[in-house]
Amino acid sequence: MSRRRKHAEHANHERWLVSYADFITLLFAFFVVMFSSSQVDKRKVGNLALAIQVAFQQLGMFSPTGAQPSIVKTSTPFGKAQMIDAEVYTEDMGRIVPNTSRHLGPAGFNQRPERIREELQQALADQLRSRQVAIRLTHEGLVISLREIGFYDSGSNTLKPGASLLLARIAGILRPRTELIRFEGDTDDRPIHNDLFQSNWELSTARATGLVELFIRDYGFPPSRLSAAGYAEFHPVALNNTPEGRAQNRRVDIVVLNSRFWDTLGGGVPVATPDP
Repeated sequence: MSRRRKHAEHANHERWLVSYADFITLLFAFFVVMFSSSQVDKRKVGNLALAIQVAFQQLGMFSPTGAQPSIVKTSTPFGKAQMIDAEVYTEDMGRIVPNTSRHLGPAGFNQRPERIREELQQALADQLRSRQVAIRLTHEGLVISLREIGFYDSGSNTLKPGASLLLARIAGILRPRTELIRFEGDTDDRPIHNDLFQSNWELSTARATGLVELFIRDYGFPPSRLSAAGYAEFHPVALNNTPEGRAQNRRVDIVVLNSRFWDTLGGGVPVATPDP
């Protein structure tokens, strides 16, 4: 028999190409996925950003700097598309969120508080000089203090003759506005016990609610703008150890509410106006 000759096996030096091809394929797939992820619909992202910005502007979180939203920084066609969409979003958001520039409510003043204070100071000049009225600015709002000496008899919630005329002047200035108003009754620390009221709590609350009723009934204020609070002797503005201090604490404060600090008054620091 003839013996079959075995051929010597040669080592395959090209097997690395298989692993290399697999690696290149995986690398290609990786970069395709990364590229696809980076190509998100930029217009939709821009629309979302604009919608959020318009919503914050309408809520008064920050003031718009002009007709062009500050988010748009480019003159490319995409930037123009954003501008068009911004106008649409502004119009749409106006139907959902009240425009704070037209109706501020408790969020702020629709004119500078100094102007309101000046109008009140002119209308109540005599009462300010006689210290029957005091006006000051705080972080809560514009406070008009009606002291007992000019408006009430001691221990009573009935207005003195002539007090209604002064209140009519105040109401005439505040009625065309939109801010919310809170009436706060306060007393000194001397206990009260008479036929009408059993405590300072009752007296302070009765005076505040009486003014609310007056402003609604006689001066045409919408009830939704007004509220009342009675603080008795626990919100003093002066010490109760002197007759002058107790006289300042016996009062009703008309607070034209503002829930934000005023940027124009010392960077938001509450500012008090000294009595004339």
